[in-house]
Amino acid sequence: MFPEYSHCQLCPRRCGANRLQGQLGACGESAQCRIASITPHFGEEPCLSGSKGSGTIFFSGCSCGCLFCQNFQISHGHQGNLVTPDELLYRVLQLCKKGVHNLNFVTPDHWWPHIRFICNEIRKSNLDIPFVWNTSGYSSLEQLREQTQLIDIFLPDFKFSDPALARRCMGDADYPKIARDATRLMADKVGFLRPWDTTGEMTATHGMMVRHLVLPGFVQNSLQILDWLAEDFGDAVPISLMSQFTPVPECSRQSFLDRTLAHDEYKQVCQRVGELGFRRVFIQDLGGDSDFMPDFNENQPFPGNLKH
Repeated sequence: MFPEYSHCQLCPRRCGANRLQGQLGACGESAQCRIASITPHFGEEPCLSGSKGSGTIFFSGCSCGCLFCQNFQISHGHQGNLVTPDELLYRVLQLCKKGVHNLNFVTPDHWWPHIRFICNEIRKSNLDIPFVWNTSGYSSLEQLREQTQLIDIFLPDFKFSDPALARRCMGDADYPKIARDATRLMADKVGFLRPWDTTGEMTATHGMMVRHLVLPGFVQNSLQILDWLAEDFGDAVPISLMSQFTPVPECSRQSFLDRTLAHDEYKQVCQRVGELGFRRVFIQDLGGDSDFMPDFNENQPFPGNLKH
């Protein structure tokens, strides 16, 4: 049904796996779509969650594969249930009936053919609901150009400006350039997130917002990303600056990124936000505990703590 899986080029790793024949790609998945959770989610930014939740579909596997992934149960552990395209469509339509404000595809890049099918079928049914691309920023520009023709909202998580840190965490020193090029293309195609409402009374329908998780011990990595965003987009680019880093088991095994974020570290990054004059920013109370860690054994990702 989806020939792109026969020689997979869906992410920048271009692994060429024949996922149709059961071979696992760099994402760790075959062509049988695996879903960890489909649920209204109230832990996104208020302009996405609103009062009825963001209709979030958590896909298993990941082409980025950061060692510290906060969703490690599904990105590395591949928890989830296999679904056919028709089963996935049915479950997504049932989710829409709950009145969610959008359909939020989380870790979606390696499942683009399935998601494209879902989006096209929903548009045929005349459902007017925004589609959200909730991604690591590790995106193939070729695929992204096609995605911007269907997807309404892009939420790239710009992780690394430091090539050495990217290589250590996810195995590709080219990540900074790839993510920067991807955010430029997203902004060019869909603009900035709108409407911008910090109360959740109005939910976003279009545009891009950049997310960034501040890593303990690597403040300069975050400061450089903010400098790039200011250089590329000016002070109007919407940003969600996250403090919720929590060490996962792999961090302990590697004795790397094995602590939570210090208050002074997050404060330094927030100060740079002010110095650069960004006008549309979400910040978090300093977290770093289990309240921010979704447990897919419970099948219910849970809320974060975002504020303007």
